[in-house]
Amino acid sequence: MQEKLDLLTKLRQQVEAGGGQKRIDKQHASGKKTSRERINELYDPGSFREIDVFAATTDDFNKVNGEGVTCGYGTIAGRRVYIFSQDFTVIGGSLGRVHAAKICKVLDMAMKVGAPVIGICDSGGARIQEGVDALDGYGQIFFRNTIASGVIPQISVIMGPCAGGAVYSPALTDFILMVANTSQMFITGPLVIKATTGEDVSMEALGGAATHNQVSGVAHFLANNEDECITQIKTLLSYLPSNNLDEPPTFAPVEPSLDKETLVSVVPTDPNKGYDVRNVINAIVDGGSFFEVHQYYATNGVVGFARINGQAIGIIANQPRILAGCLDINVSDKIARHIRFCDCFNIPILTFMDVPGFLPGVQQEYGGIIRHGAKMLYAYSEATTPKITIITRKAYGGAYLAMCGSALRADEVYAWPTAEIAVMGPEGAVNVINRKEIAEASNPVEERKKLVQQYRDRFANPYIASARGFIQDVIDPRDTRDRVINALKNLANKRESRPRKKHGNIPC
Repeated sequence: MQEKLDLLTKLRQQVEAGGGQKRIDKQHASGKKTSRERINELYDPGSFREIDVFAATTDDFNKVNGEGVTCGYGTIAGRRVYIFSQDFTVIGGSLGRVHAAKICKVLDMAMKVGAPVIGICDSGGARIQEGVDALDGYGQIFFRNTIASGVIPQISVIMGPCAGGAVYSPALTDFILMVANTSQMFITGPLVIKATTGEDVSMEALGGAATHNQVSGVAHFLANNEDECITQIKTLLSYLPSNNLDEPPTFAPVEPSLDKETLVSVVPTDPNKGYDVRNVINAIVDGGSFFEVHQYYATNGVVGFARINGQAIGIIANQPRILAGCLDINVSDKIARHIRFCDCFNIPILTFMDVPGFLPGVQQEYGGIIRHGAKMLYAYSEATTPKITIITRKAYGGAYLAMCGSALRADEVYAWPTAEIAVMGPEGAVNVINRKEIAEASNPVEERKKLVQQYRDRFANPYIASARGFIQDVIDPRDTRDRVINALKNLANKRESRPRKKHGNIPC
């Protein structure tokens, strides 16, 4: 028996050694940790249990090395979470048949028990020598990513190269985190692009963390190093339920980080001046709880998670300091996807509205602002999770509807006294309605100014909408947090049925 135990110990040590000390040193020299080091830092001490430890493509057990991926489960902050972590020190973390089978087993097990799953990607791509088996392996993973969507949270962490077909597994998951200078994602690399299009581009410029966080919007979080990335993962998980039937973790309530008195003056009296909507958010949510998603992409909108009275919520807001908070193609996609994620897991959505309209321009029209904007209308209309809307200032035209006006079945809508709710802004409306009067006036400038004020007094205020029942109440901004807390309690057992159907057809 002792001989067999000694063999077991030897083989386990062999697997845990990965590609050997020389390759581990090279991994460290490039600013990256090994697959097991990442797992040990992420999981509660001693909680991780590895599965398929001795899986291999060979019958020679002396050559077993874990197949380039470490898989298993454990607890993070006491909650069960599954993981697969590719090991770049073993065959470059390349994916073959057994490698893929290990990942598929993790996804299947996570679905069975209703636990989140994390995938750490650090791979040279498909194991070319395995041919179509490797391609099938990717397909098997893609299928499971799709089936698991909306059932369990899926988090992809890019901590090295992720190229070719491999990028589509992260793209099918809920969130992608990347690390500056060491993460890359692209379909075709710089050499192929150079050969086919003649364009010169570096790997970092093509598919680095900054590119995908700021330009493409593929990634949701950017970390300066792997330690910071692991902290982001833990923070993100703290807002998410384990599955679509569970509730997110709750925490002790914390007073907002900004005094509620700031809400009285945060919105400028000049309707054409911007302000940072984060100041509104941080004066209402629990202190230190606002966790922004897609922080560097489509910055004319702000989305993320926060807690109010200890309860996790989704945040969606226009950002008046960027493009006046107008909705454009990119921000429409960003907001629509966040709505759909929150709805998947029944996380209440709190929307802050200050929107003058959809961004005008030829490029926006050619780029399909109609279909992209429709995604927001679809997502809010489809969502049955509790929806609370706060109108802080402008709420004009179709953008008013797209930011979850009452017509899209917002459960509770409140307006601040500064709210302006109308078909269009006073200046634009007067140009259309009173064009002839202005042209014929002895002093067109003064006449236009007078008519703009008349329009604002008559239409661009919250009281007409309130009289029509489109707004539940006009409130003192300082009362917003209390109103939201009461609304969340009132909507805690919300149930809303919809027509039976296979699925809708969201605009693409």
